[in-house]
Amino acid sequence: MRNKTETEKSNFRYNMLTTLIYIIGIILLVQLFNLQIVHGKEYRENSNTKLSKEAIVEAARGKILDRTGTILAETQMGFNVQLFKTKATEEEINNAMLVLSEILEKNGDKYIDDFPISIEPFQYNFGSEEELNTWRNNHKIALEASPEEAFYVMKDKYQIAENDLKKARKILGLRYTIDERGYSSTKALEIASNVSRASALEINERNSELPGTSVEVKSNRVYTNGSLASHVLGYIGRIDAKEYEGNEDKYEKDDYIGKTGIEKLFEEYLKGENGTKQIDMTVDGTSTGEYITKDAIGGANIILTLDSNLQNVTEKALNDNIKKIRSGGFGKKHDAKGGSAVVLNIKTGEVLAMASLPDYEPEQFLNGITQQKLNEYNKNNALINRTIQGTYAPGSIFKMVTAIAGLQEGVITTTERINDTGIYPRGNQPHCWFFDTYHYGHGRQNVTRALANSCNYYFYETGHRLGLDKLSSYANYFGLGRKTGIELPYESAGTLASPQTLKEKNDKSPEVTLLSASIGQSYNDFTPIQVAKYIAMVANKGKVVNPTLIKNIVTSDGKQVSTAEIDEYLENKLGKLTRDTENLQISDKNLKAVLEGMRDVTEDGTASSIFVNFPIAVGGKTGSTEAGKDANGNDIINAWFVGFAPFDDPEIAVVAMVENGAHGYYVSEVVREIIREYFGMNITQINEDLNANIEAEYLR
Repeated sequence: MRNKTETEKSNFRYNMLTTLIYIIGIILLVQLFNLQIVHGKEYRENSNTKLSKEAIVEAARGKILDRTGTILAETQMGFNVQLFKTKATEEEINNAMLVLSEILEKNGDKYIDDFPISIEPFQYNFGSEEELNTWRNNHKIALEASPEEAFYVMKDKYQIAENDLKKARKILGLRYTIDERGYSSTKALEIASNVSRASALEINERNSELPGTSVEVKSNRVYTNGSLASHVLGYIGRIDAKEYEGNEDKYEKDDYIGKTGIEKLFEEYLKGENGTKQIDMTVDGTSTGEYITKDAIGGANIILTLDSNLQNVTEKALNDNIKKIRSGGFGKKHDAKGGSAVVLNIKTGEVLAMASLPDYEPEQFLNGITQQKLNEYNKNNALINRTIQGTYAPGSIFKMVTAIAGLQEGVITTTERINDTGIYPRGNQPHCWFFDTYHYGHGRQNVTRALANSCNYYFYETGHRLGLDKLSSYANYFGLGRKTGIELPYESAGTLASPQTLKEKNDKSPEVTLLSASIGQSYNDFTPIQVAKYIAMVANKGKVVNPTLIKNIVTSDGKQVSTAEIDEYLENKLGKLTRDTENLQISDKNLKAVLEGMRDVTEDGTASSIFVNFPIAVGGKTGSTEAGKDANGNDIINAWFVGFAPFDDPEIAVVAMVENGAHGYYVSEVVREIIREYFGMNITQINEDLNANIEAEYLR
């Protein structure tokens, strides 16, 4: 039984606890009274004027750099224009869109305009009739409606009262874009990126005329050298519905995504991981505070094997050559359409330069390319990377394959001489190009002189002795007619003339096909990157060379991505990699005969006048092939020149091709200029022999 003292202590604790609870209760009641009665009206008014929204903290896209660290593509901070949904009337919104478009256009800034109808003249901008009909159906427009009729239907839909046609089109372009892409009072639509400071200042100054419009400082993609290496870099653009589907957790509807080139293939490395921030704002859109809730992680940097200086020289040399051919600089005008060039490190397979012309400006796509510019690009096939997507008959540059195969298989020797009488007696009795020009053949030729003179007769006979199976197996070894595995999307495999191809084509003239294939024609169609690999392997004495564009990938925290990880990533994106590992064992004697033939091409053969007095010895080969006829019925002759240097210890292989370039002799200038740059030469004068007979030598 407890004593009196213990009972008193217990009662005291109970009373103290009860008193404390009453005090806390009173404090809470007083505070509630203060909140709800005394200041209730004030707090309710404040609450009704505040909103909270979550915004994306965009991760900086990784850089793309060349082998020397020169930045080719990077992210820079700039002014972006955003639109939020407001309670403005249709008239106020339309007026705002007109003001906004005129501010941007005045300062030379672009904005997104998805509306698919042009004016002056009225026309639809759709890729197919099916797309047009789907669009008209979705917008309740009669299927037979003309572009003008459809325009006015949409104008009425958005209650656009503006009578000036050009102004109405500007308003309609923005209104339609907003509808298509969507926005809300808490989620903005980015309508223009990287706009000028003048536009940003004027938009802020005229804010009262632009409800829901704001200027944000955000990161923007910048291609630091304009169109340089555009086909390698690729470009980014607004994500479309197909790309967005299944990636809702990674992208917003108005995000940018890689569309072509390195930007597309390495999107997952370049993009990084966005963060988030919380923004407090009033209902009229005024921000009252913000704080980061999740940090953004920047994208990885992609370091390419390209040398930007050599790339620039390669593009210039190719462009100058195309212009010279078009203007008749070699004696007669030829409508050269475009071309490509590749420079490969023979020992490592690294691509030092890769040019495709016509090219394009990647930044054109950032704010939505204009239909006019897109039409221009499409007309010239400027968006096609000719180095990996264009396939062309190689012509006489294929003759090293025929020579090596013939020598290795023992059907010819280095000393045997084959008598070129001008007309080959088998198959369809094809002529040597020399006969068509001079009405007699080259006479007795060994393999070295046959290469130097590009004697078709010699290689017809060699091919006949070999057979197509053996010939194609050697071509396959050199990587011709199959993908190289270069780290770019959309690489073409090309076609190799082989027994399998004959079967697929149901070819009924195998002898004719064999003879044609022996001089690089028939079904042979290769990409310039395949040809670059082939020439590098010939110069490398049969050792495997696998072209590559990727030097390193470095994450935002400075860690280098392993080769194994990159290979696994590429296999997932491009399929199983076709990296060759087996070397072809070519005898020194046979190889010497072939390589000396290539040296003779530049010293006393078909390209000797281009390389006269050149400081170092160069191995090379010309090639020209018929590719149909143009609209005027003239022959289209694609022209190649391939080479390597220095001859005694090769470092680089160079390939140049010009569509309708007429003669490989012409294109050899491109390779000469590239080699000059690579070896730091400073040649002030080149003597050229513009012999009229060159014009007829189109089968070389």
